[in-house]
Amino acid sequence: MKNVHIISLGCPKNSVDSEHLAGILKASGLNLVDAPEKADAVIINTCGFIQAAVEEGIQVILSAEKLKKEGVISQIAVVGCMLNRYGSDLKAEFPTVDFWARSEEWGTLLREIGRSLPAPEKSDTLRADLSGRPWSRFLKISEGCNSHCSYCAIPGIRGRLRSQPIGAIVAEAHRLVDEGARELCLVGQELSIYGQDLFGKPSLGLLLDELEKELPRGLWLRLFYLHPSLVDVKFLERAASSPLILPWLDIPIQHIDDDILRRMNRPPVEKHIRELFRAGRSINPDFAFRTTLMVGFPGETRAQFDKLLDFVEEIGFDRLGAFTYSPEDGTPAASFPDQIPEEEKTARYNELMELQQEVSTARQALFVGRTMDVLIDEIDGTTGERIGRTYRDAPEIDGEVSVAGAESARPGDMIKVRITASSEYDLSGEMIHEQ
Repeated sequence: MKNVHIISLGCPKNSVDSEHLAGILKASGLNLVDAPEKADAVIINTCGFIQAAVEEGIQVILSAEKLKKEGVISQIAVVGCMLNRYGSDLKAEFPTVDFWARSEEWGTLLREIGRSLPAPEKSDTLRADLSGRPWSRFLKISEGCNSHCSYCAIPGIRGRLRSQPIGAIVAEAHRLVDEGARELCLVGQELSIYGQDLFGKPSLGLLLDELEKELPRGLWLRLFYLHPSLVDVKFLERAASSPLILPWLDIPIQHIDDDILRRMNRPPVEKHIRELFRAGRSINPDFAFRTTLMVGFPGETRAQFDKLLDFVEEIGFDRLGAFTYSPEDGTPAASFPDQIPEEEKTARYNELMELQQEVSTARQALFVGRTMDVLIDEIDGTTGERIGRTYRDAPEIDGEVSVAGAESARPGDMIKVRITASSEYDLSGEMIHEQ
């Protein structure tokens, strides 16, 4: 094995793991290639969060097996969350897979392929960009989760909270900035509980203090996956006034009805959630809020779903992700009574997303005529227009801005753009040229 291709599935946290694995593989003497057809071996970093992700992983493994049978590649490695979750069953299902390793257990993988793991003090700092966008990087500050939401398999897959030391995070942030990062996206299973294991209490504020002190002005610092019960008005005020933290927060609430939240084994904080988002809009009407919602949880009544719709319309989320409840093996909710039929879950999902399309259309229109900073991600191969994002748009998941008259702008540049048009999720504009 000399040339390897890594396929990274799942969330940004998994992408960070894949980049650390890539850095370790390079340090061990292997070459990373950008397509499986160029590789001797394919390494698949899997996601096991929900059944849809597991099914995707199985299809990718089957595709790799086909390449191996055809002689395109010679070896397959499967690593990550699916192995954490399904272990021996997965190995029995795919006997043609050559190497296996659980999440972050890269030493196991290297030993199996006959390579040496770099010294721990070195391997912890190794990372290779797999995104092709060195100006926008994800920075994982913790792994695991201490919550036990009744629908979620993550604690069983990834274990309890393990926070990275503040010094290590700051050092990695500096390395990413030195490599050209203009945007750092902080991720963890629950960002707001960061440091509970290190300091005896949630200490995200301490980490943010150090990052604000250490990192250059003009950098975008984007915060993902904040638990609503641990975000307060003071935190919103901090984000709104910070020189680095974007007035964009990802706060997955899952639902608004307290009875549903209790069944989810989440804090019943409907009143707090309502007050939180209302306060955010009061602090700054342009505060961008992203959330995630679940529809069709066992026992969800039509009235409870209607309450959720009313809340979405009231708050006007800038970005909203939703998914239908999936009964996951080993989770309490999988055995709850009053499971909702798949067709009804799908119908509720469609209704919610149709409403969000209307909400998003109205929010988007508010920015027409304004001048905004846009981080350029790519150049349209057909029109030559530059495609980028504002502070309201997270990489890979949110909307885009098409920019005309920006022939001088290259990917990774930050430019001023006058917004001229909007659609449901995207904006269009013209570059403002400095006199």
